Amino acid sequence: MKKILIVGGGTAGLMSALIIKNIFPKIQIDIVKSDNIGIIGVGEGSTEHMNEFMLFCNISVKEIIKETGATFKYGIMFDKWTKHPYFHNITSSVNHIRFGQYPAGYAYAVSNDLNPKEYTNGHCFINKVIPGDIPFQFHFNTFKLNDFLLKKCKDININIYNDDITKINTNRNNILSIESKNKKYNYDFYIDCTGFKKLLISKLNAKWNSYKEYLPMNEAIAFPTEDTEEYFPYTLSRAMSAGWMWRIPTQGRWGNGYVFNNKYINAEKAKQECEKYLGFKVNIAKNIKFEAGALEKAWIGNCVAIGLSSSFIEPLEASSIGTTIQQSFYLIHNLINYKQSDIDRYNERFTDIVENIRDFVVLHYMVNKKDSKFWKELKLKLPESLKQNLKKWKHRLPIAEDFAGGYKLFGPYSFAVLLKELNLLDKKSIKKEYEMLSKKHKDYTHKHMKKHAEYTYYNKNVLGHKETLKKIINEI
Repeated sequence: MKKILIVGGGTAGLMSALIIKNIFPKIQIDIVKSDNIGIIGVGEGSTEHMNEFMLFCNISVKEIIKETGATFKYGIMFDKWTKHPYFHNITSSVNHIRFGQYPAGYAYAVSNDLNPKEYTNGHCFINKVIPGDIPFQFHFNTFKLNDFLLKKCKDININIYNDDITKINTNRNNILSIESKNKKYNYDFYIDCTGFKKLLISKLNAKWNSYKEYLPMNEAIAFPTEDTEEYFPYTLSRAMSAGWMWRIPTQGRWGNGYVFNNKYINAEKAKQECEKYLGFKVNIAKNIKFEAGALEKAWIGNCVAIGLSSSFIEPLEASSIGTTIQQSFYLIHNLINYKQSDIDRYNERFTDIVENIRDFVVLHYMVNKKDSKFWKELKLKLPESLKQNLKKWKHRLPIAEDFAGGYKLFGPYSFAVLLKELNLLDKKSIKKEYEMLSKKHKDYTHKHMKKHAEYTYYNKNVLGHKETLKKIINEI
């Protein structure tokens, strides 16, 4: 393995290039990107997997904040989905209140019917940041992030070519070369990061598995809005008449969008609904129609698809960047001396990753909402994997063993929050198990749950989001 060509210069292409080059500096990594093809520019949020990427590629928090217009993301605030807002995050200290795999903190929260303010990140409900306890999840200005990652690629001798690919030459399950009008590219291995176009992997007869039977959304509008005096430290996901709206703060502007089912509303009506909520007019920057799904095989022959060219569920949990990171990390463990068995194993893990995201996103829609035609008529078909897990989790909370295999984006604590807030648990069963704990274990749990609430919800030392960002940027 001497030369790898990545086609596509969006987030997926640049991140995968940085991960591979940082661990295998002797491999020549080149990127072909086209200035005639814009980046999607919708996914502006990351998951906690961003932390591992930053450590791996020697990128500091200060760099991210300063160079990409980033703000902090402690998690996602879900408003109007249920009777009261709830908050999904997994950076909470509650995660560490466990005995073996038994999630004592979450069992305590269910048993005592705690408000999300008391067992998630309570300071987010008053739109504040705790100094010294910043998350490794961010909101980005997508275009600034792209410029920053391009610079990082050039810093470690990743070559960037601006070119338009016109031909892909294949032989059975391998790519022999790709061509533009003026150049031919011959490489040992190819990575398809061309987004929805799937420019390379589609030439290798890749099969797309649709998830539209499980997921109700199929269209989105996205639009920026002007800067505000302060930012909240989370992604807002607000249920709307035919789907949900996101609000993401970045330095200098907000990213917004409405993801909807176009059987119930069109782009113009969706825009008007957003304007009514916001109280001012907006201009749609992007209108994207999509079908949720994933490739049956992301790796075929000498080509692997990463990012949107391999899967797209929907933006609800900002899984796109996290999927790219996890795909790339797993790829580097199988790349150098790969055989068909490594390709097969990679594809199995890839399926694990996307089905985990699919099941988690489907779970969000298991709400008891009847305030519009869409929500009244919403009838979900559950994937078999989720159906079986819900039977199991009705009487006991999720544990790490339920997510064996590694590289999945969402684990037991993510699911535990939703199961509690959507009333999908049998609380008597959870309480019965919790009450069987020894006094010592219950006392420990109570003490640390109280500490958590005091630290997050009742903390008097919280700061404004913008103030915290300024302090980090101005640090020497």
